[in-house]
Amino acid sequence: MKKNKPNNNTIALNKKARHEYTLLDKFEAGIMLQGWEVKSIRAGKVNLTDAYVFIKDGEAYCTNISITPLNQASSHVVCDPTRTRKLLLHQREIDHLMGGLDRQGLTIVATAMYWKASWVKLEMWLAKGKQEHDKRDAIKDRDWARQKERMMKHS
Repeated sequence: MKKNKPNNNTIALNKKARHEYTLLDKFEAGIMLQGWEVKSIRAGKVNLTDAYVFIKDGEAYCTNISITPLNQASSHVVCDPTRTRKLLLHQREIDHLMGGLDRQGLTIVATAMYWKASWVKLEMWLAKGKQEHDKRDAIKDRDWARQKERMMKHS
């Protein structure tokens, strides 16, 4: 008899990214992982808060994804929790990202990691950094939307 699993495929989220950046274009990439990393991901030991993507020699890499190794998972492999991992993207997607980085001065931010079938995927956005006053405006807009909802509900 199979256990009923929840239908949520999300492994980790970077909630800080929506506050710090204006997100423009969304991309999905596969990640090259080692065996111990997959075991740790299945256990939910992933942190994306400081993760970002860079392009070097025409290939995309993600750094600062923290995958904490399990004690029982790897005894013969030296585990580096924050190693740079290669991302699997089509060439036209890499070209689009490079154009955003070079011409427009944007950055690439990792926002989510999730399961798609049996593969781990990374959701990343081409993003523009927010100024301090933009962050305050976003907070005011969010508060006003919340107040409007309350007023509509009570009237």
